[in-house]
Amino acid sequence: MTEITPTPRQRAFQSWERGVFLHFGLRTFYEGWRDFDPRPMDPAAFQPSALDCDQWAAVAKEAGFRYMIMTAKHHDGFANWPSATTDFSVARSSWRAGQGDVVREFTDACHRYGLKVGLYYSPYDAASPVYADERAYDDYFLTQVSELLVPYGQIDILWFDGCGSEGHQYDWPRLMAEVRRMQPELLIFNEGDPDIRWIGNEDGYAPLGTRNVKDGRWLCPECDARLRENNWFYSAGDAHTVKSVDELMGMYDLSCGRGSNLLLNVGPDRRGLLPEADAARLVEFGRALERRVAHPIATLADCRREGNAWAVEAKPYLVADHAVIGEETALGEHIRRFALVAETPHGGKRITLFEGQSVGQRAICRFPTVHARRLWLEVTEAEGEVSLSRLEWHHAGDASR
Repeated sequence: MTEITPTPRQRAFQSWERGVFLHFGLRTFYEGWRDFDPRPMDPAAFQPSALDCDQWAAVAKEAGFRYMIMTAKHHDGFANWPSATTDFSVARSSWRAGQGDVVREFTDACHRYGLKVGLYYSPYDAASPVYADERAYDDYFLTQVSELLVPYGQIDILWFDGCGSEGHQYDWPRLMAEVRRMQPELLIFNEGDPDIRWIGNEDGYAPLGTRNVKDGRWLCPECDARLRENNWFYSAGDAHTVKSVDELMGMYDLSCGRGSNLLLNVGPDRRGLLPEADAARLVEFGRALERRVAHPIATLADCRREGNAWAVEAKPYLVADHAVIGEETALGEHIRRFALVAETPHGGKRITLFEGQSVGQRAICRFPTVHARRLWLEVTEAEGEVSLSRLEWHHAGDASR
């Protein structure tokens, strides 16, 4: 049987771990508007008085995020670049004297700050006059996507949101062939010929036992979630709902800690800046994560392998409260069940600390603080030869919360 493994680009994506999602566009300037809102919007209202994509990138970088994905076009059809295909774009605003291009400013900022670049593109388009004509819309779709993939340098992710496309037939083989031709290293989310799959909710939580292989192919799982409670785009009335560091740490453990990437949304405000409270919370969260993993008490290099168990011991004892495990995914994912075990310092009793169902890219396993003479990872069920890329034991204390 042929082993199913990730491509080099998929492996790179999974190592990026955390991304910032940015919902920004004409709807930013219409308080209370919702997806598929029937009320009209005027491009002239698009007036980000102080747009600074470098501020977005600087915050993401400081907070330890590795990629950013911005809405180039949401379901309403408004193009954040001066598209030749539609009058419903930034070109119909007086912003930047009618010469504005948010996609250009965003991609340039990402490149300057060493962040991977993602563009969100809604296949559904409420503004397109040809959307109901499937073949004509394929041409429209392809022209718009070429405007995004050709002029802006390296694009790392094209994020297709399938919402709204129910019942519409796209010529995905044709569209994907052209997309791959324009950006051969591109990663595609969700539709057409995907490399990345949606986890199935917008809460940032991956199910227990999440695996990479689905439907006979490697599909990297990604969890998208909002930093604020309800809104993807900026709202003037919900700054009090910015999630706490503690909540974000839990989200991290239930996304990245279950082998997925975490894509955390912030809505830039009507100035074109990340709101102060949101930016500060991202940085707080990043620093808390850094503190938590800064000083492992033991790593894979310190462990001795005995069959499908990896053990570390020390005198008089070790103190730990969580572990981080990773498989060597270039060889596939083989762990189906595992346990973390401690041997007590007085009496040498075996205590099971944690039981899990899968590892893949990473498993983050919290347990109550334990004093132990010996700690080990025991793979209790596997398909194929197990190979680890990492095993870290940590004692983070309050930094793990």
